[in-house]
Amino acid sequence: MDVGAVAVDGRAEPGAEPDAGPDAGPAVRPAWRTAAGVASAVVALLLALSGRYGYNVDELYFRLLGERGWAWGYTDQPPLVPALVHAATRVLGDSVWAIRVPAALCAGAVVLLGTLIAAELGGGRRAQTLAALGLGSSFLVLSVGHIMVTTTVDLLAWAAVLLFVVRALLRGEGRWWVWAGMVLGLALYAKYIVALLAVGLLVGLALVGPRKVFRERWLYAGVAVALALGSPNLIYQATHDFPQLQMAQALGATDGQLNRFIFVPSLVILLGPVLTVVWVSGLVKLVRDPAWRPVRALAPAFGVAVVLTIYGGGRPDYVGGFLIGLFAAGAVATDRWLGQRRLRKVLLGVGLAAGAVLQLLMALPVLPENSPFVPLNNISLESVGWPRLAEQVRTAYVALPPEQRKRAVVLAGNLGESGALDRYGHGLPVVYSGHNELYRWGPPPEWADVVVAVGVERPRLAADFRSCTVVGHLDNGVGVDNAEQGRPVTVCQGRRGPWARLWPAYHYLSG
Repeated sequence: MDVGAVAVDGRAEPGAEPDAGPDAGPAVRPAWRTAAGVASAVVALLLALSGRYGYNVDELYFRLLGERGWAWGYTDQPPLVPALVHAATRVLGDSVWAIRVPAALCAGAVVLLGTLIAAELGGGRRAQTLAALGLGSSFLVLSVGHIMVTTTVDLLAWAAVLLFVVRALLRGEGRWWVWAGMVLGLALYAKYIVALLAVGLLVGLALVGPRKVFRERWLYAGVAVALALGSPNLIYQATHDFPQLQMAQALGATDGQLNRFIFVPSLVILLGPVLTVVWVSGLVKLVRDPAWRPVRALAPAFGVAVVLTIYGGGRPDYVGGFLIGLFAAGAVATDRWLGQRRLRKVLLGVGLAAGAVLQLLMALPVLPENSPFVPLNNISLESVGWPRLAEQVRTAYVALPPEQRKRAVVLAGNLGESGALDRYGHGLPVVYSGHNELYRWGPPPEWADVVVAVGVERPRLAADFRSCTVVGHLDNGVGVDNAEQGRPVTVCQGRRGPWARLWPAYHYLSG
């Protein structure tokens, strides 16, 4: 019996067809039980680990933004993710677990969509199982499923658009362009980088076809839907001097060169070495297999997205959504390469298992906070020490004489510190920061001539105050050398001028 046509327990998968042969066409019936099982396991794992360590720096920021209610946009991003974070805390409670429930569900949905793409491309149950297991154990999916960030929703949107595009091209059903446009328009409220996918696809279709889609009304209907849904967001950018372009320029100036240098190695990390071989095989098959000629445009579309990202100095995860479709294609190609060769199956299984363990350690907080391997996981690095930070700032504030406390505010160096103080800084005065969107919330009031500053460097403070004393340095208590460790807590008095004049010097943009 073909192992690709049976379930793990040896029984046939209901509704699943036998594995496709070398010349089999697309649109194999999805193996729903397998896909749902893996997706559910991913969601359960993520929820089980959601309370480990603490809030990620971006989650604290989104929580802070969301507390002010709906906005059509921000200096550094669109409005959807802060709104989702706020909704989650209102419905499920103000906790890190509540914020991460939507993230875990998004990760499970990505696994399902990737499996469906494999089915559309003609992959039988074994290929679909490989797609589900590979995506469900990847750093790409687990990392953005563990924390609620813009990439979490962005990855889901890319996977959905790719599925609808594959259906439109392989099935010849133009209505799927409208669905793709709908998702794309809504995704603009999460992350503008989804426009890379649209540009890449249009260029890919123009280069390798099928060019007949440019003569069909459905494609233009999809474009119209995307523009109609996304127009309020785009109008916000136009009426606010395109803050996202300013943000992109700032990121390119600070991180662009490094991102270009590490782009290819980091692209491998997103799925791991073994799974990278799989998605590269899918990319090659898209180019060479006549049966996939209708969807061949995905290959140059990926190339266009990569080139534009490298040119702009962006991170490799900006095109991570493309890897969902390429890996699904690679799962089909790998399944056919395996055939009935037992040795190949064993080697692939060992490689997948080893890769999954490594990806798990890199993506999720499974190790103790003070483990020497934690620095390998930047997500964990940025999730340690926030309550202790707030306590140290509170200690500095309480130590002030009563008359000074009445005239004091807190000045935070970045958005993570601001979010942590908002969440944990009970009893502290209002927190101000010049970082990204927080700068637009305004300077401290003129009566505030005493500040307790955290993370603000002494030269900046010394230029604006007559007296500054460093009263401590941040210590997360577990010895993790992250971006906050060792930053100063400073008390300053005697402001040298009005806040309206001093405040612009505190403004800066960064990721």
